[in-house]
Order: sequence, then C-alpha cells, then structure tokens
Amino acid sequence: MSDIRTIITGTGSYIPTRIILNKDFLKNEFFDASGNKFETPIEEIITKFEEITDIRERRYVNDDLVTSDIAFYAAEEAIKSAGIDKESLDYIIVAHNFGDVKVNNTRSDFVPSLAARVKFKLGIVNPKTISYDIPFGCPGWLQGMIQADYYIKSGDAKRIMVIGAETLSRVCDPHDRDSMLYADGAGATIVEARKTDKPVGVLSFGSRSDTIDHAYMLWLGKSHNPNYKGDELFLKMNGRKLYEYALNTVPIVVKESLEKVKLGLNDISKVLIHQANAKLDEGILKYLHRLYGVKKVTENIMPMIISKLGNSSVATVPTLLDLLFNKKLENHTVAINNILVFASVGAGMNINSMIYRMP
Repeated sequence: MSDIRTIITGTGSYIPTRIILNKDFLKNEFFDASGNKFETPIEEIITKFEEITDIRERRYVNDDLVTSDIAFYAAEEAIKSAGIDKESLDYIIVAHNFGDVKVNNTRSDFVPSLAARVKFKLGIVNPKTISYDIPFGCPGWLQGMIQADYYIKSGDAKRIMVIGAETLSRVCDPHDRDSMLYADGAGATIVEARKTDKPVGVLSFGSRSDTIDHAYMLWLGKSHNPNYKGDELFLKMNGRKLYEYALNTVPIVVKESLEKVKLGLNDISKVLIHQANAKLDEGILKYLHRLYGVKKVTENIMPMIISKLGNSSVATVPTLLDLLFNKKLENHTVAINNILVFASVGAGMNINSMIYRMP
C-alpha cells in the first residue's frame, strides 16, 4: 500500500559576498562579561578561537541587505532547483530569530512577518500560499521541516518551502569574543508530497526543549564594554554551559529519532549538523558513536562548512544541504537510499533531529 512521503525536491542558498577574516578582528577590544578588558594579546585570543572553532573566515551581508532579502534570494534558487510554479506553494515557512535588522540599527523588525515579505518579493498572488515565521533558535529551519512533514502527511499541503535566514553580524557585540563566531546567510528547501510504497524522504524526527535550567544560555544583553555608548542589546551566550548541554543531549535526540525507524549508527551515510563550533560538532559525533558502543568515529560522515562560512544560525544546515546536493563539498556526495541525519541545537534551549532517506 502506498503512503504519502515528504520528499526534498529543491534547494537553494545565499552566501554573502563580504568575507571577514580572523585578522579583521585585530582592531577590536574584547572585554569579559564583568566589563574587564582581557589582558591576553588580541593575536593570542584570535589564534585560540580558531583552534577551538575551526573558523578562519565568515560571511557578512552588504549594508543594503536585510534578512528577508537574502531569504528571498535563497527562495528563488530553491524554486528554480525544484522546477516548480511558485504559485503552487501551499506554505512558506521562514525560520529566523531577529527579523530584519538594518545596518547600524539592532532593532528587530518582525512586522510584517519575514515569510510575508518573501512571498511579496517573489510576487506570489495565491492567497492560499500561507506564510509564517518560526523563531526557534538555531534549530528553526529543521523545526520548519518537521512542521512541513506534518502538513504533507496530514493531507493539508502538497508543496512547501522552508527557509532559514539570519544576519547575526547585525546583532553581535564587537567587544565580545563570541562575535567572531557569527555570520550571515540563508538556505531554502522545497518539500513535496509523493505517493510511494518505498520508505523514502522524511522517515522520523525528534525534538526536545529544556527551559528550566537552560532557557537563558543565549540572550540579549548590553555590550561587554562598560564604556560603550548606546543602548543596543546584543546577542550573548554562556558558551561553556551551552557546550556541555549540547554535547550531552544532541546525541540522545539523534539516537531516539534513529530508533523510531529501527535504524542504527551503521545505517548513517551523512550527518548534517548545525555549524556551531567545530570542536562541539566533533564531540557530538563522537558521543553519538559512544552511545552505540563504538570508539572509532566513522570517517567522512560529517561535512563541515564552518571554517569558511562561520555560524549563521538557522541558515547553516539548509546551506550545508544545498552545497551537498549540488556537489560543492569536497569529498562528500549522496546517492539513492543514503540515510541523512539532520541535527541542531540552539536558544531555548531547543534540540531537534530528522532522519531522511534519499529517494
């Protein structure tokens, strides 16, 4: 008997053209959370940062662009990739966290929704193309994919676009070392309903939200520089606690989603994980192997783009997927029946995972 499956039919991404190198931060003055200037030489701070994160450069948008603009660019690419009529979209879901933030103005602009702005920019007339946003931290795009799967399998929709877009460069504190992590970007995916008797497409997913002890590991706060003139609020992070939480929890969610469809570690072809921090992502993969009693980590299973693109929050995973599908990642390809594991963690704290079999 045939079932309705959720299949990825198109992808797109927008990678900003401005390249920001680590050496570009040599002019910055960094302070700790208590407002004390670090005595460590800036060169040493940057070197240590690169060793831990593997980030050597990141991308920022040009001054004339905002998040909805780059979401629109990624959307155009996804529609072209899928070869569809844009008017046939049942939903446009845009994941982000800060709305449209203009250069030199950290105020978030959410009205109308970014999804509505993307629909407008695309020129979609169809009133049945429902557009809405998801503010779910870095796992927002993946949560949008989970919702899209629900819509399709319920019979409510046949074709959905899910976008992850962010301009973190507009909300990072220039006096906070963590600002070197952040980047801008957008990724989009088209998913469609397909009737088939084969277990392909979205197979399962898992999510969790831990707020009692972990809700405020990412928040908005004033600049670390006590002499900073301005009332802006910047993105802040308790990096150490976040690292420990993600390391110990993400692998559990991934294993749960695999077990739902009776799959295990040896079935995985690729792990597409949120590009947060190279050391953290490698630790998560290692711990996932430990959960299965395996000490040696499978080689070439986890493509990484953080070294050149940085951490663009909700955009990292759909951008990674687009590059993978378009064979733009060295030594990484996918084929029919390959099992892809998606995973992300972010503000909330929220975690999710999705298992996908290539059709």
